Amino acid sequence: MRILVVEDDTILSDGLRAGLGLGGATVDCVATCADAEAALATSAFSAIVLDLMLPDGSGLDVLRGLRRRNDRTPVVLLTARDAVSDRIAGLDGGADDYLGKPFDLDELSARIRAVVRRASGRAAAILEHGAIRLDPGSLAVTVDGLPVAVSRREVMVLAALMERPDVLRSKAELEERLYGWQEEVESNAVEVHVHNLRAKIGKHAIETVRGLGYRMRAPA
Repeated sequence: MRILVVEDDTILSDGLRAGLGLGGATVDCVATCADAEAALATSAFSAIVLDLMLPDGSGLDVLRGLRRRNDRTPVVLLTARDAVSDRIAGLDGGADDYLGKPFDLDELSARIRAVVRRASGRAAAILEHGAIRLDPGSLAVTVDGLPVAVSRREVMVLAALMERPDVLRSKAELEERLYGWQEEVESNAVEVHVHNLRAKIGKHAIETVRGLGYRMRAPA
């Protein structure tokens, strides 16, 4: 997943970048409503973690603008524990979930996975395609029930493909899922990850459609 964190507390946002990153996400952080709007205008995200109290306005304004544009990106609000009215306003304004500060990172990660899963129309937490099974929570991959050792970025590529296995994912789309703004993208990174995945989960598991992208091959 690629996640946008909108939070002006740099200690908290740096912690979220590190913690969510360890869980397999690519995390970009901004601190203002204006920067959030700019980020959303130029990049696609799997989910948004949105604080309500920002230096140049309310996160609710960002949320309402998002929904007015019919952008369905899942949003998890961060609120003060006693701000019941803010939570109600946020949910009525189009937020998918909320979490009161202070919060547990594992709980936030689970809530993000849940809203992303609902947004994609999946009921099951585990991604399955034929004999391949991926647990987004633990980043564990198995083939025919046997564990397969994969890197964080390999898991991210595989998850992107397995979320909608019949949909082509372009190289540019996969790169956007894999790398944040401040990370350098190597020209052949996606090809290397796909090559490594084929060696681990089956050489015919991922199909290349020349000039268009990649998708999971239908199980035999």
